[in-house]
Amino acid sequence: MTEGYEPDRSGELALVVVGGGVAGLFAALCAASLTLSGSTEPDAQVTVSGGAGPLPEEKIPERRYVTTAADRLRAREEFDTQLNGATSRLVGSTADAESVVAQAFRYVLGLSRSQMDDDRALDELLNPARNRYRLETLNVSMHSPMMRALEHASYTFLKKLSHTADSQDQRHRMVPGSRPLLTLTDTRQPDFITPMLIRENSRALELYEQCMADAWSAKNELLNRGVPAEIALYLLPNAKSIRLVESGSLLHLLHKWTMRTCFNAQEEIYAASLDEIRQVQARHPRFGRHLGPPCVIRNGLASPRCTEGSHFCGVPVWRDWPGVERRL
Repeated sequence: MTEGYEPDRSGELALVVVGGGVAGLFAALCAASLTLSGSTEPDAQVTVSGGAGPLPEEKIPERRYVTTAADRLRAREEFDTQLNGATSRLVGSTADAESVVAQAFRYVLGLSRSQMDDDRALDELLNPARNRYRLETLNVSMHSPMMRALEHASYTFLKKLSHTADSQDQRHRMVPGSRPLLTLTDTRQPDFITPMLIRENSRALELYEQCMADAWSAKNELLNRGVPAEIALYLLPNAKSIRLVESGSLLHLLHKWTMRTCFNAQEEIYAASLDEIRQVQARHPRFGRHLGPPCVIRNGLASPRCTEGSHFCGVPVWRDWPGVERRL
């Protein structure tokens, strides 16, 4: 008896459970290691045949790639050059995204271009004064046929975040990214993100940078003594820089940007979201007219403006967004 599916031999590994039924499937899943952001190990893509267990380590595809310290440093510098000082850099988007989305919106409703042009369609879809879905505190966009027209516009960004921020960033499950294997990308030189509050305090900055240097020195010493990288890298702090490529449809980015441009958002994700919105506004201005935090979207249309309750930041952001200064 065979349960699951057979691999198509195109090079993509599949999970195959032979003769094990549900119990075999469960055992296979338990054998697979889960890779989180900046993980030290590749995902264990498992082939199980009669309880044979996971793939031998040497057969995991990622194991074929060996990089030198010089290779890793070169890749890091190349990424940072493309980023050019930003937290997030737009590197790809759907061609003719605005017209494609407008067309999808019209066809959902059975309308022709002669009845509704692109400008009107995008305004009906994105203007919170026209579309009450934009005012809801609970994100219900995926349940709306007309909102799903936003699935047809997608964006890809290069991003550089701390391990801490990247772990929070992954809460937006529908905006996935390709994250690095630290065992293949680790460098001997310290590589970390410094929070704004620490940057603005010279004494704290001095202590912080010394702690970072000590952490990398200890990690390097373990590597020099032959400790496996996947063990030694546990010494790295959560400030460790994670460089990733992230993509999402406008439907899911819209929700993310609404949540993460609130002043209560984590500092780095807030900065990344602002970077992304500005670049999308420049490329697709009709999409960009109605982007911002909840208090901006709901201003004059719903009460209360702020959806954070007792966590209201106390700043009337809606009066001057995005020009308003965020202070910590």
